[in-house]
This record gives sequence, structure tokens and C-alpha cells, in this order.
Amino acid sequence: MKTSRRSFLISSVGVVSALALSREALAADLPMLPESDPTAQSLGYKADATKVDKAKYPKYAAGEHCATCMLYQGKAGAASGPCGAFPGKQVSAKGWCSAYSKKA
Repeated sequence: MKTSRRSFLISSVGVVSALALSREALAADLPMLPESDPTAQSLGYKADATKVDKAKYPKYAAGEHCATCMLYQGKAGAASGPCGAFPGKQVSAKGWCSAYSKKA
């Protein structure tokens, strides 16, 4: 069967769209990162950035939170989302850890 470039591109768009939707669905199924997780503890993760121990983490600045970090992969306005620092887990958009790096 001969396939045209046009039909290939049209079917490719459908496949890419389906993959994007399934990625969002998978992200929603990820468990929340508990503060007791060893990696979370090593990076000083707090689900509520206002509870960060400023003496222990002097790098923390008021107003910093996961939703404004370049590692955060959640949608804008979402309560939580995946994070590059914690693969396979979701973090609170209002959280913070020492891997924080402000989005450009």
C-alpha cells in the first residue's frame, strides 16, 4: 500500500496528540511525594514552602515555591505536578526543596 506524505503527517498528529493525553493521565496517577521520603528529606522538601526551616536552608527566599521552579512539570494553576528532582512522584505546587531553581 502506498502512503502519501500528507496522510503520514495527518496520522502522526493523531498519535502525538494521544501520547500527550496519556502523559497527562499518567502524571495525574503519580503518588504524592511524602516529606518522609529519603530523597525528599535529603533535599529539605516541604509540601508547604512557608514551613521551610530558614536557618537550615538559608538559600530559601520568601515567595519561592515549586510552581515557580524550572524542575516543576505540573500545569499552571494545578495543585500538584511531577518534578524532575523526584521522578515518579508529584509535589505540591506550594512546596519547596533545596533543588529549587527559578523559572526563566
